[in-house]
Amino acid sequence: MPDALLEVTNLTKIFPGIRALDDVKLTLRSGEVHALIGENGAGKSTLVKILTGVYIPTHGNIVLEGKEIFFKNAIEAQQAGIVAIHQEASMFPELSVTENIFMGHHLRNPKTKKLDWKAMTEQTKALLGRMQLDIDPDTLVKNLSVAKRHMVEITKALSLDAKLVIMDEPTSALTGREVEDLFRIVRSLKESGKAILFISHKFDEIFSICDYYTVYRDGQYIGEGKVAESTEDQIINMMIGRSIDQLYPEHAPVWGKEILKVEKLSQLGAFKHISFTLHEGEILGVFGLVGAGRSEVVRTIFGIDKASEGTMYLEGKAFMPKGAKESMRKGIALVPEDRQKQGLVLKMSLTHNISLPVLKLLSFKGLITRSKEEKSYVLEHGKQMEIKAAGYHVDAETLSGGNQQKVVLAKWIGTKPKILILDEPTKGIDVATKAAVHQFICDMAAKGVAVILISSELPEIMGMSDRILVMHEGCQTAILDARTCTAETVMRYAIATVAQEASHA
Repeated sequence: MPDALLEVTNLTKIFPGIRALDDVKLTLRSGEVHALIGENGAGKSTLVKILTGVYIPTHGNIVLEGKEIFFKNAIEAQQAGIVAIHQEASMFPELSVTENIFMGHHLRNPKTKKLDWKAMTEQTKALLGRMQLDIDPDTLVKNLSVAKRHMVEITKALSLDAKLVIMDEPTSALTGREVEDLFRIVRSLKESGKAILFISHKFDEIFSICDYYTVYRDGQYIGEGKVAESTEDQIINMMIGRSIDQLYPEHAPVWGKEILKVEKLSQLGAFKHISFTLHEGEILGVFGLVGAGRSEVVRTIFGIDKASEGTMYLEGKAFMPKGAKESMRKGIALVPEDRQKQGLVLKMSLTHNISLPVLKLLSFKGLITRSKEEKSYVLEHGKQMEIKAAGYHVDAETLSGGNQQKVVLAKWIGTKPKILILDEPTKGIDVATKAAVHQFICDMAAKGVAVILISSELPEIMGMSDRILVMHEGCQTAILDARTCTAETVMRYAIATVAQEASHA
């Protein structure tokens, strides 16, 4: 076995209230493709950002070619030979292929010191030829397909003489043929002695292209091994590997009448033929991996995006909202995944954020004249969510992530929703706040509110849901009874290894 190119030991990264990485390790060798595996939130992206100089670790060691390294920024990581290719190609669309490949390390004429475009174009042609890519170096990147943009990013890694190439979900937007082209290039990189860190949720890809794997869970190192000597079941067990008993509030579901029925709901290019029913007092979990289309489905139900096909019935009546306002009038509330960009007005006070959805109740002819009622309203719902702040006059941007999420939830309580849609409600918040959010969800269901819960954390989905709708790449693969199904079963449907039509419970 060759010596390690890069060795990570005891690496920890702590954000306020969150330990994103907890004493993890990782060993990468030249000429090997190494899979980094874990659920959403396992710490994979945090590790990549540390290796590429975006984040500085709280403590721990990174050794590259026998020397301890410490990157202050991304440029230093590139200069050391570490390059990342992300899920969404990060390039300059209005610039040419050559300009993108040599961005940050242009070639200059040794005599004039001017940019040597002729040399850069020639080198780009040579690099593209080495990759067996038929791309004109002068082509604008915006005119390339997603797959070819990824190939150009790999070409840039070659131009930097990268020792380690990190690929973070590189196939998420590629067709089957494009994936094969990418794998051909990965094998070529491997043969040339490069180390490749391959991050993917797709087990068929991991078993096809990877030599070794390491599993993280909840920011911790779980184990590693040779792909050829492991089974999919073993790796899934390592990914999940924890009991969800007693971690979540006791929830005795008492369903009322059917409140929402969705039939073959589709949005072109995002998801297709989603069908389910939702009852009063029910918590319907929605689970899927990156690119499954979960958020797109609930945005369509809420009226933010338009459906291209399908029907919906709200309390037995045909329902297809023309916008979010109509959904709100009908008693539907949505807590979005990105609380800072979509859930809050950061430079507005907590008072104004919480009262925002009910301004009509607090105004007269468009003017806020009932300040006492507003103050009372905000205080009531703020206390209910136990928001910790210097006062309700402070701006939302001054709060921690957990308290910001509590503000988002507080602002919807007063609307008295019939259906509450929660998209990743515990993402990026501390354990104590998670417990408060979990209790809030159960309390809402106990009051007869129908809840749709999206989460990337499988234990949370299983511990909180009555039923689980599972999605894979825009398709509904199953609806499972959370009381009787196993974590392994849910994960198998999420990665579409169970060749079975969607089942309905």
